[in-house]
Amino acid sequence: MRQISIFLVSLVLLGGITACKSQNKMSGNPLFPGWYSDPEAVIWDDEYWVFPTASRPFEEQVYMDAFSSKDLVHWTKHERIVDTTEVKWIWQAMWSPAVIEKDGYYYLFICGNDMYADGDGGIGYVRADKPEGPYKDILGRPLLDKIINGAQPIDQYIFEDSDGTYYMYYGGWEHCNVCKLNDDFTGFVPFEDGETFKEVTPQGYVEGPFMFKKDGKYYFMWSEGTWTRDDYRVAYAIADSPLGPFGRIATILEQDLEVGTGAGHHSVLHHNDKWYIFYHRHPLGATDGNNRVTCVDEMCFDENGYILPVKMTFEGVSADRLR
Repeated sequence: MRQISIFLVSLVLLGGITACKSQNKMSGNPLFPGWYSDPEAVIWDDEYWVFPTASRPFEEQVYMDAFSSKDLVHWTKHERIVDTTEVKWIWQAMWSPAVIEKDGYYYLFICGNDMYADGDGGIGYVRADKPEGPYKDILGRPLLDKIINGAQPIDQYIFEDSDGTYYMYYGGWEHCNVCKLNDDFTGFVPFEDGETFKEVTPQGYVEGPFMFKKDGKYYFMWSEGTWTRDDYRVAYAIADSPLGPFGRIATILEQDLEVGTGAGHHSVLHHNDKWYIFYHRHPLGATDGNNRVTCVDEMCFDENGYILPVKMTFEGVSADRLR
């Protein structure tokens, strides 16, 4: 009788464990189907939003979709929130979205045309009164269409500091600049020394800058390698100022030959004491450089505030509701 009771108790406990696990839903990687890269993740109105690049050949990469979720597991696709019929100064390749909410409007910064000469493209933005758009071109022209300090005007990231200053970090061709946006995002504000664009390129930088603030420190991150190849990866620096200097510390995201390759061009979210890194990677066996999928994994820190290497997974992260 005692053996039967123990057996029954064991079954109940096992059932409880199984039920608990079944409730612990995972996001899975990739987060949603399709070829998407350069994911910009934000939290707006109790929802997670991801704005990626539609990873296509340049002549086809002329629109953007967005995705929203209440829990990181179930995603709603918002199709064609903007395209080149609205942004007429882009005739090929809009990519690398950066988003920010200000004064009740949602700003979607984009770059276009893969410019190689002043005036042939650059960085601009569109605006909407709700996250899913539709987004409208307010300026009717690029915000920045010049090559400054050797930096191609691509891969912009908008960082709002705790004092309300809006910084734009951007740059390809292994150069990164930072500048301050004016209050209505129609231009730039010079720094105290009179400069408007400061180069802040760390060692190894190629493109894809990102900034966040933690415990009073500025964490500057970027991508290295080549986006079409397996060596694409993410590195970072820590500074006391948004202007640096940014001394390279380590690589924290790179290929895993059992999971995926070409991992990079990321963004970071913080919620419920958890840090998430959203990024793209090539699926195993991919032969097309445009075959990039959006993923998310947890990002952790050691006791000194250094970022630990991120383990790429197929499982992704646990469900995490905002409310």
